[in-house]
Amino acid sequence: MTATNLSNSVAPGPTEYGGDEISALVLDPGYTVVRGGFAGEDVPKSVVPSFYGIIPSGPERKRVYGENAIYTPSPNIEIGNPMSKNGLVEDWETATNLWEYAITSRLTNTKPSNPMTNGLNEKTDDLKQEMEGVEMQERPLEENPLLMTEAGWNTGKGREKPIEIAMENWGAPAFWLARSGVLSAFSAGKASALVVDIGAASTSITPVHDGIILRKGTTRSPLAGNYISDQLRLIFSTAQPPIPLTPHYLINSKTPVDAGAPAQATYRTFPLGTEPHPSFRALQEERTLTEFKESVVAVWTPGRLGGHNQQGGTNLDLARTQSARHFEMPDGYNQLFGAERYRAAESLFDVKMAASDAAHPPPSPAQALPTLIQHSLSQVDVDIRPHLLANIVVVGGSSLVYGINERLKQELEALYPGPRVRIFASASVVERKFSSWIGGSILASLGTFHQMWISKKEYEEHGPGIVEKRCK
Repeated sequence: MTATNLSNSVAPGPTEYGGDEISALVLDPGYTVVRGGFAGEDVPKSVVPSFYGIIPSGPERKRVYGENAIYTPSPNIEIGNPMSKNGLVEDWETATNLWEYAITSRLTNTKPSNPMTNGLNEKTDDLKQEMEGVEMQERPLEENPLLMTEAGWNTGKGREKPIEIAMENWGAPAFWLARSGVLSAFSAGKASALVVDIGAASTSITPVHDGIILRKGTTRSPLAGNYISDQLRLIFSTAQPPIPLTPHYLINSKTPVDAGAPAQATYRTFPLGTEPHPSFRALQEERTLTEFKESVVAVWTPGRLGGHNQQGGTNLDLARTQSARHFEMPDGYNQLFGAERYRAAESLFDVKMAASDAAHPPPSPAQALPTLIQHSLSQVDVDIRPHLLANIVVVGGSSLVYGINERLKQELEALYPGPRVRIFASASVVERKFSSWIGGSILASLGTFHQMWISKKEYEEHGPGIVEKRCK
């Protein structure tokens, strides 16, 4: 194909990308959940956990997907995740199956089961040939162009693999790969912004200028939602007496107790050799910690928790006098949490306040959120820094921790006393959690975007490397 055919100014024909009548699908894989839905809609219809279950089945290990499968304590169930903690895919085979499940379980019809393996038919050569034809015809995305999101620091191989899966495994008529930071900016109605994405596994800072990611300024840190959970585990285990963290599936019954009193519960036991893997318990504990983060954890404002206030005392002492929040654990243990609820997230801003032990060393100062942003801005042109500071878009599920936006604004105003600092964070939980999916939904539904799609024909002529040329 000539260079002219690769130009974005020439729209592919209806037969190349599926036509205007067909809705594109938007798939946004993350470390915690995979979001999928049709372009033009407000929210994703399919939200599936990125975690999957591994269950021994005879000599093989069966993989199961979806909430019902991974939250049921099946015998010897083990939990895995195809994504690494830096937001990139590690296990492409499992990721493909997981994404296909997210698409076919809620958005498109599932493939018909093979009559050769359903026990109702004898295996004949005619039936085998017939099924080969059906499998070629029945693909989950035969009629729907697919827009997928990716991390701003994705590798070349990581960029090419999705279009291979979409075109060859799913039969998509057209494809596009978009950076999640750019889409989050679009979801806030901005073509240029500094996107602060505080997710589960990592926090990333992405400068976006005129719809283009400035890769040199992209930074990330492991101080995010899972890090706050680890801080809570340390705080609970070092409390006097230690605070129990027993997940729901281990509780048979419980009796109400006073605040601070030991739990009175009967616990579930499993026959020897059938206990779920420790990874299953860790996932269930994380669900309880997520509830705790959503209802109790807060970020201290104003100033730093380890600093001094205008009255001459420490902010930590002042925090102990503030109204506490009540929380009940699954086993019935309950307590009022005062200063502890501020400590868990404080080290996102001030690493000196981090709880640590041999297995959890303290983070480095360079990983703190204000320092990350400062480093990101130092890597972009000095002329656009004031514009980015005036257009900071905060997204991600862990950005919903109470007080985080106010504290971020205070920290940045102290670092940059001259320029105006403005933070844009949607009040909607859905918009904050699903910002990159929503941005993809907006982008893929634009009439002018139809000329951008990489068609099946272009893929066949140029191969997966076309992604690097087209999807900047």
